[in-house]
Amino acid sequence: MRIELSENALKILEARYLKKDEQGNLAETPEEMFRRVAHHVASAEKVFDWNSKSARYEEIFFELMASLTFLPNSPTLMNAGRELGQLSACFVLPVEDRLDSIFETLKETALIHKSGGGTGFSFSRLRPENDIVATTSGVASGPVSFMKIFNTATEIVKQGGTRRGANMGVLRVDHPDIERFVTIKRNLNELQSFNLSVGISDGFMSAVKAGRDYGLVNPRTGRPVRRIAAGGLFDLITECAWESGEPGLLFLDRINRDNPLPLLGAIEATNPCGEQPLLPYESCNLGSINLTKMIRRTPDSALVDWDRLKDTVALAVRFLDDVIEVNHFPFSEIERMTRLNRKIGLGVMGFAHFLILLGIEYGSPESIRVAQEVMSFISEHAHAASRELAGQRGAFPNYARSIYPRKGKIPLRNAVVTTIAPTGTLSIIADCSSGIEPLYALSTTKVVAGGIELSEIDPVFETTARERGVLIPEPRTGSCPESVLKGEIPLPEDIRDLFVTALEIPPSKHVEMQAAFQRHTDNAVSKTINFPSSIEVSEMKETLMLAYETGCKGITIYRDRSRAGQVIRCSTDKVC
Repeated sequence: MRIELSENALKILEARYLKKDEQGNLAETPEEMFRRVAHHVASAEKVFDWNSKSARYEEIFFELMASLTFLPNSPTLMNAGRELGQLSACFVLPVEDRLDSIFETLKETALIHKSGGGTGFSFSRLRPENDIVATTSGVASGPVSFMKIFNTATEIVKQGGTRRGANMGVLRVDHPDIERFVTIKRNLNELQSFNLSVGISDGFMSAVKAGRDYGLVNPRTGRPVRRIAAGGLFDLITECAWESGEPGLLFLDRINRDNPLPLLGAIEATNPCGEQPLLPYESCNLGSINLTKMIRRTPDSALVDWDRLKDTVALAVRFLDDVIEVNHFPFSEIERMTRLNRKIGLGVMGFAHFLILLGIEYGSPESIRVAQEVMSFISEHAHAASRELAGQRGAFPNYARSIYPRKGKIPLRNAVVTTIAPTGTLSIIADCSSGIEPLYALSTTKVVAGGIELSEIDPVFETTARERGVLIPEPRTGSCPESVLKGEIPLPEDIRDLFVTALEIPPSKHVEMQAAFQRHTDNAVSKTINFPSSIEVSEMKETLMLAYETGCKGITIYRDRSRAGQVIRCSTDKVC
């Protein structure tokens, strides 16, 4: 089959995904990459049935990827069928309050980054700065100091040889060092390989709303050390996020209410982008369905192709479960936990383009309704596919220790099934909008891993505008067609409304969209709540509170131009 790839897709594939020889020359084509991945993943079919038609599934999986209908996470595309063989994107490692444990985790982190994965940690178990160290009669340096060591190691070890590794650092809101953690990125040279999130409890949010004090607890002793004004800390978090986009928030109590394996422990951290909460030593492999391929066109309308979406969901769940079988894990404890729980994360990309093709404005009540309808459908059929696989292959081994038996649920093959990932580079390969994000602008320059700059006019906007006879600048002129929306070139009003961009959408509508997807997602939802640079701190604070009230599991916010080196911007330096 002929694979339709954009110029930017070819750039990113050649830079990071396609095999190269010892001299650095390309050694495979995109078609050969998809064939390599399909062959390796489909070989898992023989594990369950020696008489299986693995060649049949190889063709099915190849078609699924080569048509850009579904793509697995980057490590699978990079490493399947190659010597490294590590196919998972998301890992969480424990950080215990012992020096040997901390540095063992540091070693394990380096192995994961070398293999192309990202790591998340909770540093909440570490004793606070200046606490006693009985064995040496000294004092502790605190969580932030150890995070700096992890940061330095990450800077040195490139992820899979192609990019710097990524980390999520979490500290509970009741840790005595929380103010130092919250403010550390006021110096933008600090912890550059980390995304930071505060682990928020329901008790803290109640104290904020009631104007009460809140206790900070030494994790070594379990005893309170001092009380602070909860509202004052929440204000500090908001001010720092206004300044630099960090920290984000993780609503840990809500995450753990959905933890299917509470007998194995509480979830304390997520992967680097926050969409995959995991227990220590778990990993998860993700994949995303390109919703723009799920539209059936008639001469005078565009409709959702529900039958195709149902079939794609079932095949994607099978693909992701097969990945677990053929994966080469970084070390044995991760393999053990991953095989016991078999977590997968099926999500979507291209949602903004999907809405545009259906004639629906992002952020409108109709778009929220469609988000829930689509994700509810995907969730229903993804769980049905996991149940069917459980009937053929057996439930995940820890099923009896999960919440499902006491709820009378039919056994699942996978402890969790759905996740909404950001799909940064995957959406470039698929030539669709990223994850569930709105369009950032109509002409953008993106800086992707490895420092590669990719500029483009949004392809759906370009096609639509030309069909309607609207003249727009050529992609290489350096002009920014965002000016089209500012009245410099007449646009029909329906196009202007359909192609609403991220900074034109009220932050509350961003949150509503995230919450709509979260209602039907097992894990969490990666979404950035975009703010214009002129936003007031008070409005940002209201948005954080709204995310909690509407059932989100976390929130990532970003005020435009609040950091140098912004990874996505208009193709000129105009404010979008």
